[in-house]
Amino acid sequence: MRWERMSKWQQGLLMALVSVEMALTTGAAVDLAFSPKGAVRGSRGLWWLGISVQPIGPIAYLLWGRRRSPQKV
Repeated sequence: MRWERMSKWQQGLLMALVSVEMALTTGAAVDLAFSPKGAVRGSRGLWWLGISVQPIGPIAYLLWGRRRSPQKV
């Protein structure tokens, strides 16, 4: 569907969903980039790939990819 053919509420909803998705992806990427090695469960490389799978990847990383307390490596 083209943007011009969407109603105002559909355009607003789409913009809200895109904003949430961008915030989740940005938050997950910043967290992954700046977290120490022991603070991430599993392979960092796989999490980078996982974050790119929208919208499940960033949510999965934020829920299961981070450790509550970093382990010493």
